[in-house]
Amino acid sequence: MEKKKKKKNTKEKMAFVLALDLLLLAAVLIAGGMLVFRWYRDKNRPELSLLKAPDWYTQDFLRINPYSRPGTKRKEINSIVVHYVANPGTNAAQNKAYFDNLADQTGENATSASSHYIIGMEGEIVQCIPLDEVAYANYPRNDDTVSIECCHPDSTGEFSEATKASLAKLIGWLCGELNLTERDVIRHYDVVGKNCPKYYVDEANWKDLKQSFKPEIKAARQEKKQQKELTE
Repeated sequence: MEKKKKKKNTKEKMAFVLALDLLLLAAVLIAGGMLVFRWYRDKNRPELSLLKAPDWYTQDFLRINPYSRPGTKRKEINSIVVHYVANPGTNAAQNKAYFDNLADQTGENATSASSHYIIGMEGEIVQCIPLDEVAYANYPRNDDTVSIECCHPDSTGEFSEATKASLAKLIGWLCGELNLTERDVIRHYDVVGKNCPKYYVDEANWKDLKQSFKPEIKAARQEKKQQKELTE
């Protein structure tokens, strides 16, 4: 009886040691996989300051100032964040001017806000801040995200067809240049739970909007791949 008990205890110890070894092996494999992923990501990460803007959008940068364009440099972008301006009927130029005018603030109740891009209701795209600089839109992820503010005609927050088309085109280009995928395109809501972009906080509406991104992302990534093959 005593021998059987000792044999059982020995088997239980062996099983425990084996389970522990498997857990340690799994942890090592996961850690190794993460290191490989980070190495591959960093190896293929573009130099943000060298990215050349396409001719179908306008660069009109904000003044360097503490409230909307601090000039803080960054080296990586891991997500693209979609917003709505929450100011129905305004265009891209008006919202850009709002961000720029924040530079003239004085006093203790100053507002800090900005976005890398603004897309108007007619589909016009204005870049307000270089991609290698931080914008004040996605706290606490300002350091590694691109922000896109979209104008809208009414209080529902739904984008016009022209805005949606330009948003898809811009997201496609950004994903191609930054080596990102559809999974890396998120909402302000996904960052901090804010009701932004209002109409697209609804999951069905967001799903429909994201469908329009897919062909643009695929085309941009394919074009980027072809360009790389030509230079190798």
